[in-house]
Amino acid sequence: MGQVTIYLENEIENKMKIAAKTSRLSVSKWIANIIKEKISTEWPQDIVILAGSWQDDFPSLQEIRSTHGVDSSREAL
Repeated sequence: MGQVTIYLENEIENKMKIAAKTSRLSVSKWIANIIKEKISTEWPQDIVILAGSWQDDFPSLQEIRSTHGVDSSREAL
């Protein structure tokens, strides 16, 4: 497992430590999770589960267009 050294301003370091503590993670694990999230090339599983879940309730294109009136005529140039 690799190790990385980073340098942070004091204010950022303090906020990072609070965020890690709030998440009940070590600072190292918290940073590793952020990096994994940023370099991931896949959608989170929660999003994958949502995909298509609204499909039955969403109106079809014909239903959407049926509520629109006729367009006004355009002037010739």
